[in-house]
Amino acid sequence: MTDTKDDLDMFQVLGKTGLKQYGGYVYEEFLNELKGDKAKRVYREMADNDSIVGAAIYAIQTLVRSVDWRIDPAEDSDEARAAAEFVEECLFEDMDRTWTDTLSEILSFLVYGFSVHEITYKLRQGPHNEDKTRRSKFSDNRIGWKGFPIRSQETIDEWDLSDEGEIEGCYQMSPPNYVTTYLPADKFLLFRTTIHKNNPEGRSILRNAYKSYYYKSKIQTYEAIGVSRDLAGLPVMQLPIQMLSGDASSEQKATLAKFKDFISRVGRDEYEGICIPSETNPDGTPSGFRLQLLNSGGRRPIDVNEIIQRYEKRIAATMMADFILVGMDSHGSFALSSNKTALFAQALATYLDIVASMMNNEAIPRLLTLNGVPEKYFPTLHYEDVEAPELSEFASALSSLVGAGLVTPDDNLEEYVRDYADLPKIELDTARETNTEIEQELDAEAQVMIEQLGGTNETSD
Repeated sequence: MTDTKDDLDMFQVLGKTGLKQYGGYVYEEFLNELKGDKAKRVYREMADNDSIVGAAIYAIQTLVRSVDWRIDPAEDSDEARAAAEFVEECLFEDMDRTWTDTLSEILSFLVYGFSVHEITYKLRQGPHNEDKTRRSKFSDNRIGWKGFPIRSQETIDEWDLSDEGEIEGCYQMSPPNYVTTYLPADKFLLFRTTIHKNNPEGRSILRNAYKSYYYKSKIQTYEAIGVSRDLAGLPVMQLPIQMLSGDASSEQKATLAKFKDFISRVGRDEYEGICIPSETNPDGTPSGFRLQLLNSGGRRPIDVNEIIQRYEKRIAATMMADFILVGMDSHGSFALSSNKTALFAQALATYLDIVASMMNNEAIPRLLTLNGVPEKYFPTLHYEDVEAPELSEFASALSSLVGAGLVTPDDNLEEYVRDYADLPKIELDTARETNTEIEQELDAEAQVMIEQLGGTNETSD
């Protein structure tokens, strides 16, 4: 008897994510050159070897290092503020590596699609403890973070996935010993660009740029070879036809071998050169030995530079970083560059959201649970704006809102504006007293001037 719809357990999981995986290996990619370890080598080559990709990655790293982070308490209570202060100490003051350096390692998930970071802890037992797992700037015997060291993408051998597609761990095989180590899921943080099908390897932001990178690299190679040959010429050696025939003597074959070696050394590449039969003189006699350099003899009908630029634009566009190309081809404007930069900043904010979400959902709760902090006091990690609008634009918009009566100037607004514009903060009560004193002094001076002139502040008839 089969179960009916009403008989099914509401808590029973029936379907699966559909992730193509077998034996701990993911087979979602349809291009053979981007499967498994080959993909990691290709993406590393693109990041390290391509100028456009390298510039975009550098821009991301630079902007990330300039972003400010903060820990916000869960509520306005002493317990919540104490929990936030504790997490702030652990994250920003007491790790082996700074949070900024750690963040730079985490962002490698953009290149590879994922990044695995083991969570390491320590007991906070003072700065002079010889045991590194107990050495800390603090001496309260609480458990803090030692760090989040990366487990290189090239060393992640396979994944431990449940029948339902849940990630239960991974296996690492790293140099110098190449011993397989199992990392359970509750011991590491997994940062991914996407969680589609719960694929543990995510999807590299370079994936859509691969085709353009491939053809661009090929064309650049052909261009370099073509330039080299056009500048130096292709060596062409004319030899008596007897030396090239199949029944040449051993002496002639030896001489031919020497000439082949000679012309291969004249060019830029190994074995670059041509041996052809010599021409015939007008009187019918062979011309004998002759060496010349063969050139193309004209301009190419194809603009190679334009093709390369086209591929560079596509590479930059897939990474939302095409602003780095504005002006390079004498086109584009500041407004266009500003719009593209804003779009890039929005993309970067999405990446930072991924980092903050993983820290808030996994790292911080695990740490505070180990220290016996109730869940209601768990603070959250937040980042400041990646790119703030121009101050002039902000001032113009605020002035329009105030003029239209939609915004009323008050203490909170002034405090926000000063913080937004990075202006010095002041005590508002003190500022009011100072303004009142200034107004009183001005009124007194005006009254004295009126009396000296023998007039009054009333209008005469």
